Amino acid sequence: MNAKSIIMLLLFSFSTLQSFAQLKPVSYSDGNQKLEGYFGKPVKANAKKAGVLILPAWMGVDAHSKESAQALSKLGYYTFVADIYGADKRPANTQEAGKLAGHYKTNYKEYQNRIHLALQQLIKNGANPNEIAVIGYCFGGTGALEAARANFPVKGVVSFHGGLGRDANRTIETIKPKVLVLHGADDFFIPETEIKAFQDEMRTGKADWQMVYYADAVHAFTHKDAGSDKSKGAAYNEKADKRSWKAMLDFFDEIFK
Repeated sequence: MNAKSIIMLLLFSFSTLQSFAQLKPVSYSDGNQKLEGYFGKPVKANAKKAGVLILPAWMGVDAHSKESAQALSKLGYYTFVADIYGADKRPANTQEAGKLAGHYKTNYKEYQNRIHLALQQLIKNGANPNEIAVIGYCFGGTGALEAARANFPVKGVVSFHGGLGRDANRTIETIKPKVLVLHGADDFFIPETEIKAFQDEMRTGKADWQMVYYADAVHAFTHKDAGSDKSKGAAYNEKADKRSWKAMLDFFDEIFK
């Protein structure tokens, strides 16, 4: 490797380190449970100091959610990656993740509370409390919808390949935040009955909602580490990943106009 190549590599590495340095760990708590999220401060904030809360997939705080936070911070948004499980409760495998995620899906009030605590951290660290969006991936996508169902004071929520279900015995309230669901057209983890029930919920709740389907995409289509085998039900789809990201940014342009 010549001197020029080494210099370019060092510059690239320095730039990458700067990017990662934008996120800082933030300790907060829910009673005795210690939580640790990650805050991203934009180098140049947008005019409204808008903020985006990122809810991770079922493995908890992960590289994917941090990358999303960094990318959005580069676009001028204040960001915060929520810790739903706890600083000492990082699942070691998918079995543990399934149990934890299942607990919060069933005990949705606890899930909503953890989301609300993370929202407070986003605002505490500089985001405009009147200009907030919530996004989530898979389990986090379910959380984004729970933020809408709870009518948290946010402009809108975005669910990427998230679970849509809710207990049928729950009362459907009027849903005030705008809702965007980005869904894999071939996602067999989400049955048609669940999709229909969700859409009926949105209509009953008089929500301003959109649902976009992506061809040839299954669950976890934005996760590069999900592999490419669709038959497993979870796989990365580059086209769907890029299209859904753009759909989210267009949605932000609308709600933060």
